[in-house]
Amino acid sequence: QVQVVESGGGSVQSGGSLRLTCAASGGSPDSLAWFRQAPGKEREGVAGIRTDGVTNIADSVKGRFTVSRDNVKNTVYLQMNSLKHEDTAMYYCAADLGWKTWTGLLRSDGYRAWGQGTQVTVSS
Repeated sequence: QVQVVESGGGSVQSGGSLRLTCAASGGSPDSLAWFRQAPGKEREGVAGIRTDGVTNIADSVKGRFTVSRDNVKNTVYLQMNSLKHEDTAMYYCAADLGWKTWTGLLRSDGYRAWGQGTQVTVSS
């Protein structure tokens, strides 16, 4: 059974950077993704990546966030630059052994393993 653990959250000022890390264990997920949820809002897909390197980045963070992975370590990274106050949220890592379409990478349904989340707070 695949499990994931996130790390790297914290508090930064607007314009700052953070790097989130998610390590998967118990299997080699083909699809790894980051989602976020702010208070009172729905969970949204931020970035996803497959083992073949295909990525899908949400329009709201495109140009500021990048996603990458180490297939040997079964680890996915989210580099967040030029952070804005509206990026404040709990960030969750998700993993699935299955092969997802480009669109499916940012859909929360179908991901079978979820982390407990790491808080990102951006002060304006």
